Amino acid sequence: MSPGSGRAPLSASHGTSSTLGYGAADGGARKRAAGGDLGAAGEASAMGSCYGSRNWKPEVEMNGSGIDGRQSQNQNDTPRLLTLPTVLTIGRVVAVPILVSTFYMDGSLGTTVTTIIFLLAAITDWLDGYIARKLRLGTAFGAFLDPVADKLMVAATLVLLCTKPLECAVFRELHWLLTAPSIAIIGREITMSAVREWAASQNSRVIEAVAVNNLGKWKTATQMTSLTILLASRDPRLKQQCVFVAFGVALLYASAGLAVWSLIIYMRKIWRVLLK
Repeated sequence: MSPGSGRAPLSASHGTSSTLGYGAADGGARKRAAGGDLGAAGEASAMGSCYGSRNWKPEVEMNGSGIDGRQSQNQNDTPRLLTLPTVLTIGRVVAVPILVSTFYMDGSLGTTVTTIIFLLAAITDWLDGYIARKLRLGTAFGAFLDPVADKLMVAATLVLLCTKPLECAVFRELHWLLTAPSIAIIGREITMSAVREWAASQNSRVIEAVAVNNLGKWKTATQMTSLTILLASRDPRLKQQCVFVAFGVALLYASAGLAVWSLIIYMRKIWRVLLK
């Protein structure tokens, strides 16, 4: 207290009413009343600072159901593992042993079923990617499994075609005719898988260098078309088999050429990035 001031300092504790003391007795009641009003205001201010705003609600009422509401929201935010594109991709993996079984069936039925299985696999290869982009259903698991399913289906089909001679007298004695492009295609896929795995551990510029380009898409399109034609040409009921076989072989060699050329382009891009 200052000497001669006749006024005590204001004291407040956690929002309770403050007490104002004055030396003059005739103004005590009036000042105490004013102090009471100030204390009420202080209490309201303390309550406001504690609750944030008058719109504040207890935490248990958030999202309509409190903690349960937040847990259900977190569960909804968690990406699902088995989305529709992923299910289609898993279906292609499951179809590989079925394709192998039907390939060695005698008669036109086995040829027809084998061709249909591969054709459906080629269609779903495009369809699952389209659905994932359109409906935003892409997952990390699906991104990993999609190229694996494609490589399994293509590699299995190439190996199967190499085990049986072509259904055409002109190409029947040329046992290496399908072996050469098959080695080029499978070798390219193994190399690119290793390169992309290595690029994933490097910086973003290396990852961009191995991103899928238009040449790779053309390679895939010609590859799927040639294999479908070669599988269908095994049907003995098919007229002008040699024409279909020749067309399928030509597309397969074109696909092998695009595969090797795309590999060279990827390697050149990586080399330029590493030199910088």
